[in-house]
Amino acid sequence: MTEGMGPKGLTRRQLLSQATAAGASFVIGSGFMAAKDAAWAMETTALKPDTFATLVQMARDIYPHDKVADEFYVIAVKGYDTAEAAEGIEAGIAALDAAAQGKGHDSYLGTGWERDRVDILRGIEDSAFFQQIRGGLVTGLYNQKAVWPIFGYEGESFSQGGYLERGFNDINWL
Repeated sequence: MTEGMGPKGLTRRQLLSQATAAGASFVIGSGFMAAKDAAWAMETTALKPDTFATLVQMARDIYPHDKVADEFYVIAVKGYDTAEAAEGIEAGIAALDAAAQGKGHDSYLGTGWERDRVDILRGIEDSAFFQQIRGGLVTGLYNQKAVWPIFGYEGESFSQGGYLERGFNDINWL
């Protein structure tokens, strides 16, 4: 290994030159995806990195929360990066890209405006693929305990004394 090379023989300069920016949020390389600010990164195992990035953007567009970072959406859809699910997800993302191209965009991920991406999603919202992703996000995103404080949810109350001991009688305007 020469000086400046990473453990896999890739220098930072090579990594950056091989990576492409997708949308405004992601950097996609050969087998990986990362945040532009390098706050997180992940390797894909079964899905193509572009497919995974499109899936994350789709998740963000289905349940948009400005205060929720991309890494939580990545965790929410990471379960689709398996050999068993890859074929269906690749086909669904291909259909999503085809729908985007039908509306004059290069791809779903390359569609710059959120309202245009939402319009594309409305066109496929009755498909089994969309319903699979939307349904999976309900638990995949909102069951992450790290997301709960962002929404002001303290978690279940039983382990903390229940509602009777924590705020039930805190009404001070009666």
